[in-house]
Amino acid sequence: MADSSFPISGRPSLLRTAALNNSLGPHNLSHSFLLQEQTQASIMEDTAMIEDTMDDEDRGRSRTDVLFPQFFDMLQTHGGGPEIFEVLQGLAQICRGVVETLELEIDRGVGGAQGARQREATLRWLRQEINTWLLLHALFHDRVLVQSDTRADDEMQDGPTLGGSEKEVIQQLYAINATLREYQLVVDWLEACYKPDEQVNLLHCHDRMMSWENTLFQLENLQGAAFGRGHEIVSRLDPDASVRQKRPLHALDEEDNHRLSRAIFSAIRSGQVDDGLKLCKHYGQTWRAAILEGWRLHEDPNFEQGNPKMDEKMPIEGNPRRDVWKRCAWLLADSKNYDEYSRATAGVFSGHLASLKSLLHNDWHDLLWAYLKVQIDIRVESEIRECCVKRYQPMPDEYWNGKMTMEQIFDELNVAKDASVRDYAQGQLGIIQRHLILDTCGELLQHMVRWLDKDAGQLSPHQLRFMAHIVIFLRQIGRLERDSPAEKVIAAYVEALIERGDAQLIAYYTASLSKTLQVQLYSRFLEQVEQKQKRERALEAAMQAGLDVAQITRLTVENIRNTPVQLGELGEPRSGEVSAGDTRKIHALEWLTHLPEQRGELLWQANAMIRTYLGCSKVECVRQAFEVVPGDVVQVLINQYGSMNNLPPREECSLKEYLCYKVYLAGIDSFLEWNSLYHNKPQKPQQDSIASGQDNFTERMANERKEQAHRNKVTRWETRLKEQSKQTMESLFNVLMFPEKGWLVDPFIPKEPENAVQLKWEYRTMQMEKLRSLCLPEIALFLHDVMYKSGDFAGCVRLADEISSESRQLYKVYTKHKLAELMSKIADASLELLNSKLDPWGYPITA
Repeated sequence: MADSSFPISGRPSLLRTAALNNSLGPHNLSHSFLLQEQTQASIMEDTAMIEDTMDDEDRGRSRTDVLFPQFFDMLQTHGGGPEIFEVLQGLAQICRGVVETLELEIDRGVGGAQGARQREATLRWLRQEINTWLLLHALFHDRVLVQSDTRADDEMQDGPTLGGSEKEVIQQLYAINATLREYQLVVDWLEACYKPDEQVNLLHCHDRMMSWENTLFQLENLQGAAFGRGHEIVSRLDPDASVRQKRPLHALDEEDNHRLSRAIFSAIRSGQVDDGLKLCKHYGQTWRAAILEGWRLHEDPNFEQGNPKMDEKMPIEGNPRRDVWKRCAWLLADSKNYDEYSRATAGVFSGHLASLKSLLHNDWHDLLWAYLKVQIDIRVESEIRECCVKRYQPMPDEYWNGKMTMEQIFDELNVAKDASVRDYAQGQLGIIQRHLILDTCGELLQHMVRWLDKDAGQLSPHQLRFMAHIVIFLRQIGRLERDSPAEKVIAAYVEALIERGDAQLIAYYTASLSKTLQVQLYSRFLEQVEQKQKRERALEAAMQAGLDVAQITRLTVENIRNTPVQLGELGEPRSGEVSAGDTRKIHALEWLTHLPEQRGELLWQANAMIRTYLGCSKVECVRQAFEVVPGDVVQVLINQYGSMNNLPPREECSLKEYLCYKVYLAGIDSFLEWNSLYHNKPQKPQQDSIASGQDNFTERMANERKEQAHRNKVTRWETRLKEQSKQTMESLFNVLMFPEKGWLVDPFIPKEPENAVQLKWEYRTMQMEKLRSLCLPEIALFLHDVMYKSGDFAGCVRLADEISSESRQLYKVYTKHKLAELMSKIADASLELLNSKLDPWGYPITA
């Protein structure tokens, strides 16, 4: 225990004398937690310059929103192990900085009355959050580090040695009894977090002794008209006179006494017993100080064996007649003749619960403090009377019957008479603090999951932040498993962070989830990111956090690609235009362009998108989707797998499909260019009219120049058209005559990929067959149109041979109607050949 950072609180308390506290450890819980890290003056100077602008909309939210990145920074800069407890202190200090900022804004009147109300509500939450972080630190530092270090010693000790002094007995008891030590840690926490009501100093009127001068004056001047004769007051001024004579002091002196009693009890409730003693001595009521000294544990160091100062008489510590004092204190607390604060003060040190409950009945933390002070007192008193060789005055049976377990205490708080106590006990903060104290982390997690299921829409992002970091801490110290309930809480916080859009935070907390949830949640975030720079930052954050970027981007593209396009107010765009929904889907493919090893996935997703658009005749969408794929895709795949022969089935089929679309787009673009050129033949210029019957030489020369220029344009147009026709026919033939089995026909692969079901391989095959039946007949008509209008009638007839060829079996993609249409057009070309004195196939007729 001497080496522990949290042995027993250094605050003077019910169980230990100052010497005992100093011997066990120098730390004071309230100072080590609440006052450990003082806010720097420079920070206060900066916050003093806060502007009031836009506060009507903000209401202080920007001040609290800094908690999200600051909590992230605190977790990221500290590792596991003992450092996790430094994180808890850091989280509390971060919240404390925000509290100071909000308090400063309230003092400055920022936001007016409404802004102050909203800031006050935020402050109440943050103060309780700070208290919870401190509770986590105190309890689990002892449970994880102290108890584990002393477990071996506990197994070797049966209990405190008999015959020791009261101090020694309790010192050993705290060293080996973890339960009692936890009780005291909770008491220390409750005292450290205690904040008295904001009010004027109870003793602001007194800077001198309370000598009851008003009572004295009235006794010396019984005929005084100022007070009248009807008020019966004490006739003596000793401390017990009021109780003995059952008469009050003068009203003003009674009020002074009440204020002093209240101030003393407030100091005790704060854990500052020495401050209460100073108050008693300062105001001249030393008998009160004597009462506050009587509880201290007794020890006479002169009887210790091995004392190096045997020749010197050492001072005796504590109260040797503590048992007599304790019984008297119990009777005082149980008496109705004293004011409630005096009774409660005696009740704190004598284990009298009723006197404490009557005073502290309207606050959950005060009641818990009262219960625990009594429980600690009973256990300590029991240990002293069992182990110390001394006859003690008996305590009333009611004292011993007040022993309770921690679970029973919380059951009492849940059904307390005061509604405010019940509300806090059954509220989120009360439930969280209760289960942390009871160390029932599994039940706490179940409560959190129920809150998420029931009140998911009502939980603020800061509540989710608070819950998520509790779960993260409990997981790091091994109190919670990495199961679905714990992940559900963290996932809810990640979803709240997604609304904020900070990629670093989202990636960091997502990384603490299972891989399935990582992919789902981060993919959901990426679906909302549109700008290129933000996309790069999001991917960089994911890689730094160790997320599976390949799976995440794949799912992101699939989700966006499969999202139905929502029509705007004006409905579908005009034919040939690309809608906003289509643009979003096409740009989603860019997620797969950042990593070269994802070229295969990029091809697969791009081909799937192109198949959909091609089936809807959205050629412009097909073109834009095709352009997203980098031109080096073939070479990258070859470099990745070594050679074309080593490509996996999916990549091999995707690569051929990609080349099919490349040839198809080249043919379509060439045809559109030819068609535009064909229908834009230069128009013959209009001739200028001749003004008179005589030849106008100037006008005639101008008309001749125009005609010559027109003939030159026509000649160039015919040349260009001839070249374009040749190029177009070649491009269209490339589609019909695509190598191997033909256009949009997979190459031969020994077997389908292992994940064929996940890839929807059969559905893809059906789509390709449908596209062949839609696109190839269209390409054939385009090719016939170019050849027919170019005068290549023999080529039109030969087209029938290619369609009917068994090598590619193009005729199978035709319906009867489409085949009849093509044959009709080929028949027209054959008729033109006959009109040209050739046979129906374009060959010269021989006799």
